[in-house]
Amino acid sequence: MFILTIIFILLILIIFGAQYNSLLQKKNQVSNAFSTVDVILQKRNDLIPRLVTLAQMYMQFEQKTLIETSRLRSRATLKNLSDNSRVALEDQISRMLSKIILVLEAYPKLKTNSILSNCNILSLSEV
Repeated sequence: MFILTIIFILLILIIFGAQYNSLLQKKNQVSNAFSTVDVILQKRNDLIPRLVTLAQMYMQFEQKTLIETSRLRSRATLKNLSDNSRVALEDQISRMLSKIILVLEAYPKLKTNSILSNCNILSLSEV
């Protein structure tokens, strides 16, 4: 009877030990899963400044292109230009419009493209 009691106690200790090890293993799995999520979120957070920088660069390009195009257009409307300077100015305007068209063709899904296509900017190059 004494041996059965010891065997029973040892059996209970083995079961509790196995359960404890199982719980520790599951705790470590949860910890690893959260670590993986933290790494993924950190990578995403590291990409946000790059995305902002890319958007700023695109906006600077658009702003520079708009300012340059407006400046050339306003100079082209002056009446006191010589023929040579008018031809050179119109050539610059054509080059600027071709840069805009190249960007439109390279990135057709940009949201600003819908605004520009409504203005029929592509038909400006034909004129």
